[in-house]
Amino acid sequence: MKKLVSAAAVVAAIFSIPAHASDEKMMFPIAGGMSDSEAQAKLDPSVKFYFGNQPTPKVISRLGADKTSQKTNAFAKSSDKVCNHAFLSALLSLQKRAHELGANAVVNVVSNYNNVEYSSQTDFECHVGGIMGGVALKGEFVKVAN
Repeated sequence: MKKLVSAAAVVAAIFSIPAHASDEKMMFPIAGGMSDSEAQAKLDPSVKFYFGNQPTPKVISRLGADKTSQKTNAFAKSSDKVCNHAFLSALLSLQKRAHELGANAVVNVVSNYNNVEYSSQTDFECHVGGIMGGVALKGEFVKVAN
């Protein structure tokens, strides 16, 4: 019985230690995420992405808007590797929706972590913690002139 009480005390002590999970907001270059070899292999060039208020070809038709939030394992990985992977996952999600709608571009793409918009032509927002990293994006699906 004494051993059981001691074991229970040890377990209680371990679980009473405050967790030190971080959620660090970081900014990464869009160009770096887009030029990654995995992105080059997986992104379909028939769907173009335009970030923030980046100029676009003439919009022929607007087909709707959507948002995505993608997470990835961050354990023992560099922040740039984690964030570029989550960024690519978010772009692939938007690309899939563009294909479903018949769009050839996603415009006004902005970071949208926790539904707080950050608009930039050059950077995306990523949040990294001890075990997870994530990127949230939203954009508008359109057909643009070629």
